[in-house]
Amino acid sequence: MSKLPMRKITPFVIEDLKKKMIFLGGPRQVGKTTLAQSLIPDYRDEHPAYLNWDSLDDRKKIKERIWPKQEKLIVFDEVHKFKNWRNLIKGFYDTLKNTHSFLITGSARLDHFKKGGDSLLGRYHYYRLHPYSLPELGLSSENLKLLFKYGGFPESLSEANDKTLRRWHQTRLHRLVKTDLRDLENVKDLDKMEMLAEALPNRVGSPLSVKSLSEDLEVDPKTAKRWIELLDSLYYCFQIAPFGSPKIRAVKKEKKLYLWDWSQIEEEGPRFENMMASQLLKYCHFLEDTEGYKMELRYIRDTDKREVDFVVLKDRKPLFAVECKLKDQAPSSHLYYFKERTKIPLFYQVSLEGHERQVADGITITSFINFCKHEKMS
Repeated sequence: MSKLPMRKITPFVIEDLKKKMIFLGGPRQVGKTTLAQSLIPDYRDEHPAYLNWDSLDDRKKIKERIWPKQEKLIVFDEVHKFKNWRNLIKGFYDTLKNTHSFLITGSARLDHFKKGGDSLLGRYHYYRLHPYSLPELGLSSENLKLLFKYGGFPESLSEANDKTLRRWHQTRLHRLVKTDLRDLENVKDLDKMEMLAEALPNRVGSPLSVKSLSEDLEVDPKTAKRWIELLDSLYYCFQIAPFGSPKIRAVKKEKKLYLWDWSQIEEEGPRFENMMASQLLKYCHFLEDTEGYKMELRYIRDTDKREVDFVVLKDRKPLFAVECKLKDQAPSSHLYYFKERTKIPLFYQVSLEGHERQVADGITITSFINFCKHEKMS
C-alpha cells in the first residue's frame, strides 16, 4: 500500500482552525506532521510556516516571532518541550488571532503539561490522531489483512514488509523511551522503563496486575503504575476500566491494557482484540473531538469471571457491547447473560472474518468489516 488516503479528521481540523487554535496529539510517527504540513499552501521540503522546536533555527524563530506575516497558518511542532510553552502560545494567539491560525502538534499528550503556565482553556480544540483504521483505508478483505498484520502506522503500513516492521518496532520503542520520555519527565532508570514497554504486549487484553509487573521489574508498585501512566501519556498504551453495577457484581478496579500499535502483539487472538480496542477508542475520540460528546470505552467482567470485551458509552449511557473472537463461532453465553441484566441495547460478537447472523433480539454475530458498517466507525 504505497499511497495512503487523507485522514478523516482533516476537514474537521480545517473548519475549526477558523475559530480557535488546534492542538493535535498522537503517537510518534502516526502522521501528525504530515497532516499539519498538508494544510500549508504550497508546502515543499521546507516552509517558513512550519516551525519545529527540535530545530535550533526554528526554536529561535518561535521565541522571536520570526515568521512571514503573509502566512495565515502557523504550525508549531513539538513546542511542548519548551517549559513555558503555554504562556508563549497564549501570547501568540491573543495578539494574532485575528490575522493568523495556529496548529500545535506533539507526540505526548499536550494536556499532560497543564500543570504549568497560564490556562489556555477556551482558546483551542484538541484532536487526537490515531493510526489508520479500516474505514479510512476502505472496507475490503485485502486492506483488513494488511492492517491486521502491519498495524495502522503510516510507515509500517505503506511498506507492508516484515523486515521493515521489525526494524520500525525497535526504532520506535528506543526513541520513545530514550527521547520522548526524557522530554516528558525525568525517569532515572530508562532501561527498566524500556523493559516495561517490551513486557506490555504480552499482557494485552487481560486485567493488568501492576503488582506482578513491579515484581518482574524489581521496582515499587507505585513506580510501575507511574511508568504505565507515562507510557499512556506518550500514546504507547491505553487502559480501559470495568463497567457495571452491583446487580451484575461487576469488578470495579481491574483495568485492561492495550497498545496503540497492535502489530507488536505476536498472538493473533490478542492482536485482533487490540485492533478492535483501537477501532473503538478511535470511534470514541472522533465523537468527542468533533461533536463534543462524552465518550467512554469500558469492558464488562463480574466476580464469576464472566466477561464481554468492550462497552461503548455516550454521555454515560451504553450504546453497544462487543465480544471479540478470532474465528467465526457460536455466540458466547456471556452475551445472553449480560443482555438480560444490563441496559446495553446491542451486543455484537465480532470475528476477523465470517458470516453475519442475528442470534437473538439485540445480539448479532458478524465480521469486522460488517461491524464497521453497522456502527459507522471512523
